[in-house]
Amino acid sequence: MAPMLKSTFAAMIGVALALALSGCQQKKEAENPGRILRYGNQIEPQDLDPHIITGIPEYHIVSGLLEGLVNPDPVDLHPLPGMAEAWDISADRCTYTFHLRPAALWSSGDTVTAADFVFSIRRILSPRLGAEYAYMLYCVKNGRRFNKGELTDFSQVGVRAPDARTLVITLTQPTPYFLALLSHHSWFPVHPKTILKFGPLDARGTAWTRPENFVGNGPFTLAKWELNKIIEIRKNPRYWDAAAVRLQAVRFYPIENMQTEERAFRTGQLDLTTNVPLEKIDWYKQHDPQLLKIDPYLGTYYYLFNVNKPPLNDKRVRRALALAVDRESLVKYVLKGGQAPAICFTPPNTAGYTSAATIGFDTLEARRLLAEAGYNAQHPLPAISLLYNTLQTHHEVAQALQQMWRTYLGVSVTLVNQEWKVYLASTQERSYDIARMGWIGDYNDPNTFLDMWITGGGNNRTGWSNRAYDSLIAAAAAASSQQERYRCFSRAETILLDEMPVLPIYFYTNGYLMQPQVKGWYPNILNLHPYKFMWIEKK
Repeated sequence: MAPMLKSTFAAMIGVALALALSGCQQKKEAENPGRILRYGNQIEPQDLDPHIITGIPEYHIVSGLLEGLVNPDPVDLHPLPGMAEAWDISADRCTYTFHLRPAALWSSGDTVTAADFVFSIRRILSPRLGAEYAYMLYCVKNGRRFNKGELTDFSQVGVRAPDARTLVITLTQPTPYFLALLSHHSWFPVHPKTILKFGPLDARGTAWTRPENFVGNGPFTLAKWELNKIIEIRKNPRYWDAAAVRLQAVRFYPIENMQTEERAFRTGQLDLTTNVPLEKIDWYKQHDPQLLKIDPYLGTYYYLFNVNKPPLNDKRVRRALALAVDRESLVKYVLKGGQAPAICFTPPNTAGYTSAATIGFDTLEARRLLAEAGYNAQHPLPAISLLYNTLQTHHEVAQALQQMWRTYLGVSVTLVNQEWKVYLASTQERSYDIARMGWIGDYNDPNTFLDMWITGGGNNRTGWSNRAYDSLIAAAAAASSQQERYRCFSRAETILLDEMPVLPIYFYTNGYLMQPQVKGWYPNILNLHPYKFMWIEKK
């Protein structure tokens, strides 16, 4: 579908949704005693299977339905007991023994057992499931080998359940951020009986995630899923800490159009948004600053290059395009939300690490590289396309870079936008030339930004492979000191920025709107906000 038609269609859907919200407003206001959070969640989710999803909007929902061994503290993100009430760590820091809560139940009433976690770890590592986030469990002994099909005996993977309440996980080597990993959805348990009721352990896209079938262990249960309209999760009375949960429900509205979302917020139909329209940021700063939130965010906005597709298979072309991006002007005049120009891939000072290598704005060098690659006014670079998912910010950034490349390099770029699920499929299948992407750290460590780009990595959608890079990431994992780890990461990032399979554009801030009655929401660099700690204060 042509970009203009797709944008128009998205806007029509957004308007229709806003009208539906408006029509139900009086009913919702009447039934809302201050315990229902109404959340603009941007898009219709790809799935609600924790071992399949890859997007943040999906995590917003799944994090309320399922709980891992630990929970992130809402203020500073340090690990709090979750399904595990306590844990022991061996002297060599390679073996973790988790003690599960006796009161932990699934929403069906079944007890949550250590065997459920073993089942879940086996599921996400199963090669046939094709989980993109399986690599989050590669720190487990033999986890990678099992996932790659090099090992078929799961009993050799470093996870076992000596009894119903004890889970033992053995790592390949000490992993300093291991407990933080456990808050990620890839580590969430699934209910074995429900999974197997709708297919084999490694089946994707079965009906187990429908509201009538979903069995979870989190503070909320899946009550409603009306496609492109609403997802509602409601308080789970069987949750082990139900007495501490103050919200009765959370309602997620998939409003792609940022103007429609802002209008719904302004008219009192939403308590919280995911975005702020770029043209509204200055207005809120001047007139309603208490509603506008711009928080630090550990993330990078970047473009993928399909390195197997000419002319982008030539690193000189990729570097030329990267050097012709005026990031300073982009964040100052287009984005206006406090973002910083991304002159490397890993955000500076990530757990104390900053890349030594950088990429700047140098149009002379960009033109020289293009000429060296054989392109000039008489022999221009072939037309290329830029893919992004439907959202105003992505469109504005794409237009800005399209203009920069035309002005500084004489390069013609066609913009293509797609609906979220189609866009995800296109990037996964590498059916693109250049594609928009964003990465928010899964934990506060440079590894979460750099281990993505190893050969065959689940989130490496560029086709890029470099043995030296792979070796350095492996060396960082085995390093005995932080200094040695960071030295390996710095050398790896130097290779990444030289080869340029990805084009860093800016470092995120998290800009959104929030009503003052929303409480228990604290800004943090990973934008993790457990609903069990939140409440709505009555006006």
